[in-house]
Amino acid sequence: MVRNGEFAFADVKRVIRRKWWVIPVCVMVCGALGVLAALELPKKYTSQTLVLVSKPMVPVEYVKPIETEDLNQRLASMKEQILSRSRLEPVIEKFGLYTVDRRKVPMEQLVEKLRTAIEISPLEPMPGTVDRSMPGFHVSVTFNNPRTAQQICAEITSMFTKQNSKALENDAASTNSFISEHLEDARAKLDQQNAKVAQFKREHPGVLPEEEQTNLNRLTNLNAQLEANTQASSAAQQDKAFNESLLSQQEANWKATQSGQNPETLDVQIQALQDQLTSLEAKYTPEHPDVIKTRKLLEELRKKSAEAPKAANPSGESQAKAEPPNIQLLRARVRQDEINIAGLTKQQGQIQDQIRSLQGRMEASPMVEQQLKELTQNYQSALEFYNELQKKRESSEMAKDLAHQQQGEQFNMLDPPNLPVAPSFPKKLYFAGGGVGGGFALSLAILYILMMIDKTLHTERDVELQLKLIVLATVPVLEMVQESNRNIASLKGSVATNA
Repeated sequence: MVRNGEFAFADVKRVIRRKWWVIPVCVMVCGALGVLAALELPKKYTSQTLVLVSKPMVPVEYVKPIETEDLNQRLASMKEQILSRSRLEPVIEKFGLYTVDRRKVPMEQLVEKLRTAIEISPLEPMPGTVDRSMPGFHVSVTFNNPRTAQQICAEITSMFTKQNSKALENDAASTNSFISEHLEDARAKLDQQNAKVAQFKREHPGVLPEEEQTNLNRLTNLNAQLEANTQASSAAQQDKAFNESLLSQQEANWKATQSGQNPETLDVQIQALQDQLTSLEAKYTPEHPDVIKTRKLLEELRKKSAEAPKAANPSGESQAKAEPPNIQLLRARVRQDEINIAGLTKQQGQIQDQIRSLQGRMEASPMVEQQLKELTQNYQSALEFYNELQKKRESSEMAKDLAHQQQGEQFNMLDPPNLPVAPSFPKKLYFAGGGVGGGFALSLAILYILMMIDKTLHTERDVELQLKLIVLATVPVLEMVQESNRNIASLKGSVATNA
């Protein structure tokens, strides 16, 4: 008797001993029902194939393929695209699937039904390998017709291989187009920076850093020229003062001769020119024009002095009008000295202006150098970016050709989809095992129910709990007493026979 939903092992043992036949009956009946269900349910056939991912034929050290996403992500993306309605509906139309259901079921449900019949499972890499990328994937199609399942599996596999090749080409083309657009922008920016640098150099001639040494050399040369000009101007001033003093002296002597107060003759003039020639030869070389002119004038005066006794004395009026050649020469020298001094003064001013201009350029050179450095850095950055994009475009061009020639990462079908012979669903063994297991569970449930509804008393404890009285005596089972008596009688007979 079960009390408060609790039972002892003796209760279980007693129920199994009395109702043992329930277990084999339930197991056999449910097993038979499982086999019958396996025979009666619609058959499903599964066709499958293995698609391997082949590595690029050209090593990645030479041409790096363009892969915008991981292979697992790319496979998931292709799976969503291929199992979409736009792809599966043509498959239904091509193979004439679900002809009976088309009139009663919307196309969306038929597409969903076909989608559930297709399974894409990635292939795990072998343990211990360095490359942990996905080596391939399985394509399985389950359908009620084995030939149709094989055809659908082949079609889906072909869609994957074509979609992969198309995706690689599209990625390569998109990447190449993207890089080309940015390369054009980089070229425009590079030209703009180059134009800025060129315009800056045109606006700052002579102040650029590369002209600093040239300006320094020019400044040194101009300082030397200014020093030479200053010395030449001082010498010209001294010459002018000397020639003016000689001219004043010669004019005074000549005027005194004309007035009859000084009996000076040509010998005095010759002596003066001789002194002047000596002074010039001390300052200049014999080839100097002033030395040559003075020497010629001295020779002419000596000739006149030699011819003076023979010649007639000129009239006073002619002497008063004509100046002696030595005075004319001195006057010409004074004028030449004035011209030289004016030229040297003008040249000195020009040199000083050039020096001030060079000094201004050199003072402005650091600021210009900083501005040019910034422009040059911008130009260099634009140039490096342009060269980098140029290399990337060349690489993308090769990757595009690699994808177009299908020499990159490709999906290759290892074996054609198989033609299934045995159905993948339902499997008799599985259904029979399930029926046996279900029958065993059902038998246990039945035994438990029988045990729960059993209200008979079997032990002293059951009597005490049920009647709430103390048991004074128990009546043994007569069958057990008779059996014990028979055992005692047979034991006594065997002992007597032995005696």
